[in-house]
Amino acid sequence: MKHLTRTGLLTALLISVSTALPLPAAALDDSQKQEFGAFIREYLMANPEIIEEMSQALEIKKETESRVMAQAAITDNKEAIFRAPEDVVLGNPDGDVTIVEFYDYNCGFCKRAMNDMIGLLDKDPNLRFVLKEFPILGPDSLAAHRVAMSFRKLAPELYSDFHMKLLGGDVRATETQAIEIAKSLGVEEAALVAGMDDPAIDQSIRQTYELANALGISGTPSFVIGDEAVFGAVGEETLLAKINNMRQCESTIC
Repeated sequence: MKHLTRTGLLTALLISVSTALPLPAAALDDSQKQEFGAFIREYLMANPEIIEEMSQALEIKKETESRVMAQAAITDNKEAIFRAPEDVVLGNPDGDVTIVEFYDYNCGFCKRAMNDMIGLLDKDPNLRFVLKEFPILGPDSLAAHRVAMSFRKLAPELYSDFHMKLLGGDVRATETQAIEIAKSLGVEEAALVAGMDDPAIDQSIRQTYELANALGISGTPSFVIGDEAVFGAVGEETLLAKINNMRQCESTIC
């Protein structure tokens, strides 16, 4: 029989979709290929929910792959993620749960996430919060983070105030803006500018980029909690649920 029946076409379509493999070109002649394509279009037009189901299945597959990749990266880089000596630690340095945040001073969602961080730290005396400088939003961000990292070495006890003022500001974070905030907190500009040329700053930023790449992080804010990388400003309640799960079962998902 020259042409496949509609039942045969549907069966072939389902096999092709379920295996994520195209039908072999040699299995169909030109007429059959045309009929096959027309039937697929007709079937999908009559059943558009299939497209949505496939899209959802693909999203779930990608999320699963991303989680597995992040878990492997966390296992391989625990010290660099959670205990890097150059990172700032807020809250309880001996806390039983650690949240690591990758942030950019010019990230609008990071400003929202800062309020989530403040809320969590205020309510939880056993939370350890690590800040990772991750300037990805252009030259202004990179310069502002350089000022921040220089400030941290000069006045670590004031870094939290500096961080809140720069990230919480209404204007774009730039080198000039960051220096002005640092000066308002009593740090001399000359020492600050000199510290920005420390090669350790470049090394630290490079390491953060490498960690982000391994974790599948491409935007800010992003977090690492326990065995999970969390992408986006997910909100205080979501982060709190993951913290509680960590205490209950040592995983963000119990």
